[in-house]
Amino acid sequence: MNDTIPTTDAGESFDLDPVEIRVLGVLVEKSFVTPDTYPLSINAIVTGCNQLTGREPVMALDQDPVQEAVDSLIRRKLVSRRDSASARVAKYEHQVRLRHSLPPDAQAVMAVLMLRGPQTPGEIRQRTDRMHAFADIMAVEAVLEHLADKYPPMVAPLPRMPGTKEIRYAHLLGGNDVVDRYSASAATAAAGATPPARGRTAELEDEVRRLREEVVWLRGEFERFRAQFD
Repeated sequence: MNDTIPTTDAGESFDLDPVEIRVLGVLVEKSFVTPDTYPLSINAIVTGCNQLTGREPVMALDQDPVQEAVDSLIRRKLVSRRDSASARVAKYEHQVRLRHSLPPDAQAVMAVLMLRGPQTPGEIRQRTDRMHAFADIMAVEAVLEHLADKYPPMVAPLPRMPGTKEIRYAHLLGGNDVVDRYSASAATAAAGATPPARGRTAELEDEVRRLREEVVWLRGEFERFRAQFD
């Protein structure tokens, strides 16, 4: 974790690490789905980080890296500690709404992107259902556009992978290079998909040629067979 306090002023990008992203995503998600037990203790955050469902990738974190992530997010003013006289342990809540002026629908979209990686608007709509009910995919796309237009942007569309029709979106809280990485992956996949297509065409041409040769041979055999009875 960095000991300095990174900023996200205009013109700069975000630079959260994967554990910070997972912790922040959990805090946003649980503020919607388990309001009765929110804010969360470190143990509850660890449990949320390590869920086997609704998490891509699945992680196996213990308290130390999660506490470090929480402390770093507090320095970034993305998380705050909530002290209560009746609470035996410290509890924490996210400050995404205040820090980046995000309404509930935008918070929900960011939560699923942080917890599950790049997704299409249709996938986002389905997976945010417990947090925010979007009327249709256009409503999701409007939120994505709003997040992409923020300064610095918080989400970005990714290049289409070969064989896919819908555009996927990724959050940029880990830095803008996520788009470059997926662009490189898409280019590599496209380059890898081209030779097999040409190879398949060549195979079909060879098969047609072989069949034509067999037809010619069979015609010759038939003519020789018929000649025996003339």
